[in-house]
Formats: sequence, C-alpha cells, structure tokens
Amino acid sequence: MPGELWLVRHGETEWSLSGAHTGRTDLPLNDAGRERATALADCLAGRRFALVLVSPLQRAVETCRLAGYGDAAQLEPNLREWDYGDYEGRTTADIRKDAPDWSLWVDGVPNGESIGQVAARAQAVIDQALQPSGDVALFAHGHILRILTACWLGLPAADGRLFALGTGSLSTLGYERETQVITLWNFSCSPKR
Repeated sequence: MPGELWLVRHGETEWSLSGAHTGRTDLPLNDAGRERATALADCLAGRRFALVLVSPLQRAVETCRLAGYGDAAQLEPNLREWDYGDYEGRTTADIRKDAPDWSLWVDGVPNGESIGQVAARAQAVIDQALQPSGDVALFAHGHILRILTACWLGLPAADGRLFALGTGSLSTLGYERETQVITLWNFSCSPKR
C-alpha cells in the first residue's frame, strides 16, 4: 500500500502576507517565510521520502531546499498554484470592489484556470504520488494543496475552500484502513528562538 502524502505549503511571501492572489508570479520568500521553511527542517527531522515533488515556482523550491529536501526533489509542473488570470496580484477585498459577492471557489477567475483544470492537475499529482511504495512529500501552494486534499477525499474540488492552510504549514493525507483521510492538518512548525 502507498504511504502518506506529506503536504508542505511554501513559506510566507510579501503577497501571501498581504492576501494578494499569487498564482504564476514567481515571488521569493520573505524573511518570515525563510524562517518558517527552516523550521520545517527541524519538524521533519530528515524524514525519508520515497519521492519528493516540488512546484517549479521559487517560493516552493526555496521552502523545499530550506526544509532539507532540495537535492532529492523533482520539479513537478502540476503542483504550480492556480492561474488566477486577471485577478493575479489582487486581494479578495480589491476584487469585491468590482464584484461584491465574488468567491474564487464559486466564480473562478477571468482569463485564468477553471477549478476543474486545477483539480485535474491535482489528481495527476495524486496518481503519480501513489506509484512508489512509501511516503511522498509535496512542496507547493495553498490552493492547489487544498484542491488536492478535496480530490484525495473524493470531494468536489470546490470543497477545498473548507481546508484553511497557513504558509509554512505541514499536513498529511493517509488512510484509515482503506479509506483515504486527513491524518494531520495545517500544523505549524515553530521556528527556534
């Protein structure tokens, strides 16, 4: 039987701090993001993974490296964040000035990816992660990991809205007998002081 999927959301960036939708814009981690990513190394304590996949965007790659898995990681384009199209770089509050009842999960984005397209990429990652025997680490972004979790649980992709996921967090998906479940969610590894 395959092992658990270890989901690692990248550390904080200036846009994630402000609440701006950050899809394809390739931003680096800020100081707090680097600190949280380094704390992940202590939290994971050199855990061995059968496979480590990382989004090609630098905020995920840098988190993976600082967590101690940069040399083992394979770039996986399907782990890129949702393409927010015209809403890239805008906060929900800003978008709602033009569309007062807008919801990413219900209304989507103009000139970007549909939630179905993101879910198809998430399912492709799950299919790949189920191949090796052992645990698999996925270093990626908030919305893609939330949608991947909904897919893992057999829920509609839009139910990803139910899973809050902080920057620099660690979550695991596994099994209770043969049922796919969440085994840990949104765990924050505390930086050493």
